[in-house]
Amino acid sequence: MARKDELGRAGEDRAASYLRGRGYEILDRNWRCPDGEIDIVAACGDRVVAVEVKTRSGIAYGHPFSAIDDIKLARMWRLALAWAAAHPDAVRRGRMSVDAIAVLGRDPRSGTLEHLEGLR
Repeated sequence: MARKDELGRAGEDRAASYLRGRGYEILDRNWRCPDGEIDIVAACGDRVVAVEVKTRSGIAYGHPFSAIDDIKLARMWRLALAWAAAHPDAVRRGRMSVDAIAVLGRDPRSGTLEHLEGLR
């Protein structure tokens, strides 16, 4: 596995742990369909959330959230709706939402974590 893949996986693990610590139930991880992949699907209260996790060791290529432009956000929503269509029982518990988590640092286990909720 390449260093980038290891970094990304460690960032996703950290994000899932963070979400669990905030009361989220992890429903799915690395869910794939023909249109792409959702890193994490979680539920908290009346929200079912598709979470995009962006992990970077530094900001040489910009802040992790800078990778989420309008095109990426529209794709995230399409994937969230595809997941909802494939899991109608899970979505009955509440409204669908899209969040992003940025993990920044050479070691994702101890780096900075930021959470943006309710992206539109």
